[in-house]
Amino acid sequence: MRPPRHSPGPGFTVLHLVQPVDGGVARVVTDLVHAQVTAGTRVVVACPDRGGPLAADVAALGAETAVWHATRDPGFALPAEIRRVAELVGRIRPDVVHAHSAKAGFAGRLAVRGRIPTVFQPHAWSFEAVGGTTAALARGWERLAARWTARVVCVSEAERDRGERAGVRAPWSVVHNGVDVDRFRPADVDAGGLAPTAAARAALPRLAQLPPHTPLVVCVGRLCRQKGQDILLRAWPLVLQDVPDARLVLVGDGPDAARLRAGAPPSVLFAGAVRDTAPWYAAADLVVLPSRWEGMAVAPLEAMAGGRAVLLSDVDGARESLPPAQRAHCLTPPGDHAATATAIIALLGDRPLRDTFGREAHEYVLSTYDVRQTARAIADVYRDVATVPRSERREPIPQ
Repeated sequence: MRPPRHSPGPGFTVLHLVQPVDGGVARVVTDLVHAQVTAGTRVVVACPDRGGPLAADVAALGAETAVWHATRDPGFALPAEIRRVAELVGRIRPDVVHAHSAKAGFAGRLAVRGRIPTVFQPHAWSFEAVGGTTAALARGWERLAARWTARVVCVSEAERDRGERAGVRAPWSVVHNGVDVDRFRPADVDAGGLAPTAAARAALPRLAQLPPHTPLVVCVGRLCRQKGQDILLRAWPLVLQDVPDARLVLVGDGPDAARLRAGAPPSVLFAGAVRDTAPWYAAADLVVLPSRWEGMAVAPLEAMAGGRAVLLSDVDGARESLPPAQRAHCLTPPGDHAATATAIIALLGDRPLRDTFGREAHEYVLSTYDVRQTARAIADVYRDVATVPRSERREPIPQ
């Protein structure tokens, strides 16, 4: 194998191993790939070619792609998935392997075993998604896999703290998620003189018929247990008691779509998966994400970059993502639908406060969560791990 290069840029090869290929993980990887390709790095993204837009999106940016057939969860196919990773690494010969989320981290680190610097980015810990024996097994695996990990990259201080409390002993870096602040930005008054929110609604066929001053709540995320849309739907009848003309839009698709649709009232619109979420944030009076767990969700950052007030459940990364002055107003206990309803009612009823929060949020994202800062921090991580002598890479972290 050729000697490694130590600096990202021309001549440096990074292999991103990714599963899942949709939602926030895909957006984070796509933005990172864009920055790396622009810097002249050779970027290869290995991921499933179905189930999400990732492969097509990164190819359009100039990255190489490789099909890695892998399911979202561990199962009987795991040995074959690990073998495919080893084959890809042998063919691509990367300087760094960057594994995203639990499945890729599981298969990638077993395949590489520290022979190449391996960066693991959990995007929320796997043991948060399960309970009982399964959670204990997941924590045990993460503790074991740390010995083959050159760096664990967490997207929030809270995510790192949770990993440390679970007994994961590894070199850490906290690199916040970032958003494209040129793409997600406050809208201007349109050419016809419409206010930004009205113009955004008029441009979306699903919303064009709404009365002009309809209070509109938008939730963007994969329709699944993690994102908590079922909690929001439980809160919604309480909201309607105080704000009977309010409407709720769920943007996204996922395994819980049919179940959520079956119990939803007429005031809830399911927009499905969309290629561009920016118009939906622009159309909203309030963006809500009542997640059960996260590392740091991307959708609220996008909404805030666009000047929107957000309401989040107080899971990992949520508190950090909000301007400090908003944390008393814009966080609710995870799983508490009544508290979620109360907070939605209060924010919908106070437009000046929402406008103030939106302006503050925009400035906060510009200063803290610009994706260019994220890309530079990841480049620093690659530079650090690539300079570690090879003899040191396969040693377990001292306990």
